[in-house]
Amino acid sequence: MLAAGLLLRLVTSSSAFALEHVDQPSLHWTADDAVLANVAVPLGTNVFGIAVAPIEARLLALPGIASAQVSVALPATLAVAIVERTPILAWRVGDTVYLVDRDGVIFATTDAAGAAAANLPTIGDERVASMFGLAVGGRLDPIDLDVATRLAALVPADIGSSAARLEIRVTDADGYVVRGDTTTWIAVFGFYSPSLRSADLIPGQVQLLRSLIAGRESTVDRVVLADDRNGTYTVMPTPTPTRKP
Repeated sequence: MLAAGLLLRLVTSSSAFALEHVDQPSLHWTADDAVLANVAVPLGTNVFGIAVAPIEARLLALPGIASAQVSVALPATLAVAIVERTPILAWRVGDTVYLVDRDGVIFATTDAAGAAAANLPTIGDERVASMFGLAVGGRLDPIDLDVATRLAALVPADIGSSAARLEIRVTDADGYVVRGDTTTWIAVFGFYSPSLRSADLIPGQVQLLRSLIAGRESTVDRVVLADDRNGTYTVMPTPTPTRKP
């Protein structure tokens, strides 16, 4: 017992086991400095005195980190393994573009170029409440996440459109709206809720939209999809011919 005590005292006080290096991965959406700050173990700390569980908890507090594992690599290294969240949507509110993962976690911000480089579908959120209610570290409403991922999966061919791509917005006036980037029409998919108007309507609404713009896409102005069976559309006004004097 005496020998064991002396050995423990030796390893916990020896400079040979003083922390010299923190081995951490370079992440895409989370700054290296933020990771190191949350590791928060000064160089020179004896590695046998480092408790890894609190470090892992601090790392998991960073919005962009999905999982973290910390271990001591003798004689003097702290090894940090991290799995970063993966964005599936870019959520634009005003000039801010948020990154959202499959669980609806808003974990970082980027810009339009960053979202495009990551090949992320972008939802333009024009609702007043979103200007004040969304922030990094928060979550999207589950209904918004469900609706947005369904609509973001659409391509022009799904609705028989000649557009190069589809643009998706959500507004206070119309709810979710889809339009083609090179076309004149706008399709109002509307508002959704868990009980009154489920996102399960969307596949039927998509088929209905296809039938309403088929053969008339260049003339359609506005389509309102009340549900998966009922929809109306208006056509663009015909220019009045100029009367010759």
